[in-house]
Amino acid sequence: MRRLLPLLLLLPSPVMAHPGHGPEGGFSHGILHPLLGPDHLLAMLAVGLWAVISGGRALAVYPLTFMAAMLAGGLLGAQGVEIALTEHTILASVIVIGAAAGIALKAPVWAATLALAVFGAAHGVAHGLEGPGGGAYAAGFVLATGALHLAGIGLGALGLRTARIMGAGVALAGVALAFV
Repeated sequence: MRRLLPLLLLLPSPVMAHPGHGPEGGFSHGILHPLLGPDHLLAMLAVGLWAVISGGRALAVYPLTFMAAMLAGGLLGAQGVEIALTEHTILASVIVIGAAAGIALKAPVWAATLALAVFGAAHGVAHGLEGPGGGAYAAGFVLATGALHLAGIGLGALGLRTARIMGAGVALAGVALAFV
């Protein structure tokens, strides 16, 4: 990350992915938003890590469940639907999914997908409410989310020990985010 920071500082301000940093909307904004938001970035990597650790069907089901629920939540959010404790649920997603990977939790697929659906919907609602909306933004957002899931899968493929350490690191980062 230290090597990446100087490069990020060289980027022009319009590419910042949060309101108030330039033109909002569109495909590129949708791609950048999850990459520059630590809560989303960490949760998406953790989904991929947990999927690798769980193996089998989970490798495809966990990321696809999260993305489908995120899309559904995004549609609700774009319509102005608010859900109580959304931000708390998003923070919990970082901690819980990271911890699940960290302890190599082998939950029943139905239980894990239910949890991932709740977490995905919360991420979607929040970004649907605050995002600029539109199909191009949503497409970029989902594409970046899928890429982060794949990055987590790739990191998890480095080995169980590495995946567990990274999962635990995500959970600890989630705890730290609670105090920011």
